[in-house]
Amino acid sequence: MVKPAVLLVGNLLSASVGVRSVSEDLAARLSAAGWKVIITSEKPERFSRLLDMILTVWRRRREFDVANVEVFSGPAFFWAEIVCLLLRLMGKPFILTLHGGSLPEFAQRWPGRIRRLLRQAVFVTAPSGYLTERMSAYRPDLILLPNPLNLEAYPFRHRVQAEPKLVWLRAFHRIYNPTLALRVVKQLASEFPEIHLNMIGPDKGDGSAEEVRQAISEPGISRRVSQIGAVAKTAVPQYLDRGDIFLNTANVDNTPVSVLEAMACGLLIVSTNAGGIPYLLEHERDALLVPPDDSQAMADAVRKILTSPQFAERLSLNARRKAEQHDWLVILPQWERLFEAAIHKSGPKVERQK
Repeated sequence: MVKPAVLLVGNLLSASVGVRSVSEDLAARLSAAGWKVIITSEKPERFSRLLDMILTVWRRRREFDVANVEVFSGPAFFWAEIVCLLLRLMGKPFILTLHGGSLPEFAQRWPGRIRRLLRQAVFVTAPSGYLTERMSAYRPDLILLPNPLNLEAYPFRHRVQAEPKLVWLRAFHRIYNPTLALRVVKQLASEFPEIHLNMIGPDKGDGSAEEVRQAISEPGISRRVSQIGAVAKTAVPQYLDRGDIFLNTANVDNTPVSVLEAMACGLLIVSTNAGGIPYLLEHERDALLVPPDDSQAMADAVRKILTSPQFAERLSLNARRKAEQHDWLVILPQWERLFEAAIHKSGPKVERQK
């Protein structure tokens, strides 16, 4: 049986920024499962990206049955409104997927715009319990569909006696507060002289990466921190395997795939409790949670892991078990059922061009 065709609209920027989005992975998975998949947009510049989205929706309107549109806060919300207006004018059913830890605050400033957009969709999904709960005031029937990962790509190593090998994996941007990881290393250096931190991720261009470079050059820290930069998605597991403790230093967060990747590999997670993190991680069960921008609390959490082997062993195993709930084998069938339901709910399909 020929499966329907889906249009995925979002920021598909791995070629330009080095970070592969969930939508790009979804496109590959759906295609492998027999769906026809159209994507937009891979354009790095904002205006060009919006124009590409509009043109793709219009020019290929007879080639897809249903669309999924990513919704972010800030200026990116505007393109979601424009794209969905065009889809409505063409009578195309669409699903919205909410993203970003800042979206609830944006919604408080623009409640009317949020409600209007969300009620236009057949379904609205969110990748975290945090967004599902915080955004339910604007549409109560939100569907939780967690960010998935290919579990087979992340070999599990059960950490029993953790070593002071730290990993930070995120984009270098102020909302992710990368310098907090450096302060943690400084506080623990005298107690654990072999401590070392690998910092992995692309430069988002706001000066954060340069701040880290300058801090690393300081005496006493230069040999303890390596700023690796962006790496290919396929290389992430091997970099994670080099560490035992994963630091998530974000000031704003939702359900970061980087944390799920670390959990799948069995790393011991120390994270801020920002945004949606407490909906993903359970303190002292599969991670240790600390307040944002609190280097003392984060250093104390790392120390607890390094000095409590039995505690570390339990965290590592529970983290892997949590990650298993996010495997593509679990999540992809849910997406397929949702697309089918959206098409069915909207009435008969429009005949596609051959």
